[in-house]
Amino acid sequence: MTLSLGAHIGQQNMSIDEMRGIWRWLDDAGIDWLSAWDHLYEAPPAGGTIPHFEAVATLAALACDTTNARLGCLVFYVGYRNPGLLARAAITIDHLSGGRFELGLGGGWHEWEAEAYGYDFPGVGTRLDMLEEATELISSLITPADGEEIRRTDFSGEHYTAVNASMLPEPYGGKMPIWIGGVGEKRTLKMTAKYADGWNAAYVPAAEYGRLNGVLDGWCESIDRDPASIERSINLVFAMGSDQAAADRVEAGMREQWGDMFERVAGGALIGTPDQAVEQIMAYADAGADMVNIALRAPFDEEALQAYVDVVIPAVRAT
Repeated sequence: MTLSLGAHIGQQNMSIDEMRGIWRWLDDAGIDWLSAWDHLYEAPPAGGTIPHFEAVATLAALACDTTNARLGCLVFYVGYRNPGLLARAAITIDHLSGGRFELGLGGGWHEWEAEAYGYDFPGVGTRLDMLEEATELISSLITPADGEEIRRTDFSGEHYTAVNASMLPEPYGGKMPIWIGGVGEKRTLKMTAKYADGWNAAYVPAAEYGRLNGVLDGWCESIDRDPASIERSINLVFAMGSDQAAADRVEAGMREQWGDMFERVAGGALIGTPDQAVEQIMAYADAGADMVNIALRAPFDEEALQAYVDVVIPAVRAT
């Protein structure tokens, strides 16, 4: 599989017009993937002090504004929406995009925004139980009918239910791919092997990403699934500069933005010059990535992003 290059755009600290301009430009430039995230507050957390747009509405606009890139959310927190409602929204976006939308699901982490808006945010074990139930239910809902006039889903779980539920229209071009995001070895990767078409990790070093890929391969083999049937992606913080001086300035800004979280996030960041960025991307490809996404948080270095499009992307595709 040819390595895909994408952009994961946090819908914060920008006007609607600025955000739409960025994804239109990236789509025209030939980026392979565009995604948003599912937050109600900014990330990293700042107490709800930074302007931020909701994910479903943002993705509907993204679907209408672009024509080429695959689209997704990395990832929807299953605790914010009933699975049937989320499946319905995803299929709507899929039709708006002409079949380019792919549905990402995860167990969430941003407890501060959940508390602010009155959502329960249980412990991680319960959230993973919710993720597994939601993934199984949504997978059934969005699977096209096979010889049936209308596919119906019945589901009875601890957290979610469905009764004789139909999902019309079906996904635009057939079954919509489901992604699971996260790096938990015992449950998240096991769920990925069982249910998902794609797996996304965020901000882990290449060596660790390769190790996690091996864990996912092992879970696939334990259920006789071909590991190659699951697409693998990685999100990397975009901290590249157009030259060394610019790269130094960007890194300093990143340290200020992330504070105590810098060292952890920096291990999974695209840092340095365009040439260094190419080397870093290829290290993830060698570790098993099928797609590498730069995670953009405004404000970002526009010259660096231009260099990424003009220099890095062609160099990676020529490798």
